[in-house]
Amino acid sequence: MIDLNELIIQNELLIYSIINRYKDYFDIEDLYQTAVIGLINAYKNYKDDKQTKFSSYAYFYMKGEVKKYIRESNILKISKELIKLNTSIAKAKEVLYQRLNREPTDFELSLFLEIDEQEIINAELATSLVESLDNDIEDNLYNKTGYIQKEYEGEILDLKTEINNLKELEKQIIISRYEEGLTQQEVSKLLGINQTKVSREEKQILQKLRDRLI
Repeated sequence: MIDLNELIIQNELLIYSIINRYKDYFDIEDLYQTAVIGLINAYKNYKDDKQTKFSSYAYFYMKGEVKKYIRESNILKISKELIKLNTSIAKAKEVLYQRLNREPTDFELSLFLEIDEQEIINAELATSLVESLDNDIEDNLYNKTGYIQKEYEGEILDLKTEINNLKELEKQIIISRYEEGLTQQEVSKLLGINQTKVSREEKQILQKLRDRLI
């Protein structure tokens, strides 16, 4: 059995590749420890007979753990409150744009709205982060393929069920391409398969999802 410290060191670059995008919003050490929890859980559940190499398998465990931490974080909940301020900011921008014939600065917006400039900055950062987190795999698949959604009694069928029913490799390809936004070349490197196979598998998976949802 591999030593856990050795396991962490071997996968440290992968850990930082996941958490670095959130370091401006959350404590980097907290993010690191959260990713490590995902790494350990991946190690406990990984079986050598899987067709996926461990780093690829662990990536999704760590990413999921980090996203769970962010969604449950009080910082994000506070940020969601700040998002409401964006409605006022948007209206103020329109008014000031008409007056100044240019985009107003955060300082000018703060004077117009009579609030601290940092509140303007926080609200915009919070919205950017929440939109990023809420742009989940279903939305990406709907937006990027457009044809694998179907309305039933006024509701759009949830893709999560069908995605969870995919084989492990199929699931990782779809998540990498449509949730993480990786290119086919990046996916091939991550999963240790050639780009041609990624392209072929992706087409087959989308066809499979489309057939199941129609």
